[in-house]
Amino acid sequence: MKEQWCIPPKEDAAFVCNMEDVLEVYTRPYDPKRPLICMDEMPKQLLAEVREPLGVQPGYPLREDYQYQRNGVADLFMLFEPLQGKRYLQVTRQRRRIEWAQVMKYLADELYPEAEIIGVVMDNLNTHTPAAFYQTYEPEEARRLTKRFEFHFTPKHGSWLNMAEIELSVLARQCLDRRLPDIETIYQEVQAWQDQRNSQVVKVQWQFTTADARIKLKHLYPRIQV
Repeated sequence: MKEQWCIPPKEDAAFVCNMEDVLEVYTRPYDPKRPLICMDEMPKQLLAEVREPLGVQPGYPLREDYQYQRNGVADLFMLFEPLQGKRYLQVTRQRRRIEWAQVMKYLADELYPEAEIIGVVMDNLNTHTPAAFYQTYEPEEARRLTKRFEFHFTPKHGSWLNMAEIELSVLARQCLDRRLPDIETIYQEVQAWQDQRNSQVVKVQWQFTTADARIKLKHLYPRIQV
């Protein structure tokens, strides 16, 4: 019996298409004129102490009251260049399209002003869209920014394909795993973490390839017998 590829179900086909696109992008060699950036974001609750914690003492860990004061939520944007081992964090007070557009303008005009095209791997959250440029800036500026980027979207339920998510996980464990009272404190903490990690040129050792995907996720590539 001859084996042939068939068209997979719609959702599987979309997953496979986006997954293989992202995996192909990860194989590109470094080009300073066409840098690759992985972008993701996460919220962080702002929690202040209502009573001064009891400091660490011999035989006793840090002790803090179960009560705390809520001071809202901050949003953290991770911009990670995997081939250079550089990451840049932006902290905002809200999570809207305007904040995403402003962070992307910062990426294009301040971090990579000499780049011709900036490849960006990100999820397809409804705020992550070129339309946000037109909701934030005048049409000429919005079009200029749109042309600076080449977007590659991770598939639905496939955010693990975004290396920025790995960096955010490390940030959460190493820097944000405690109560932080305000956005200024979070900014200072993440900047210190960012600078130390950049100075060490910490990279992600990505090993998952398209060939691996076609073996480990073969159920997404249905075949028919002819």
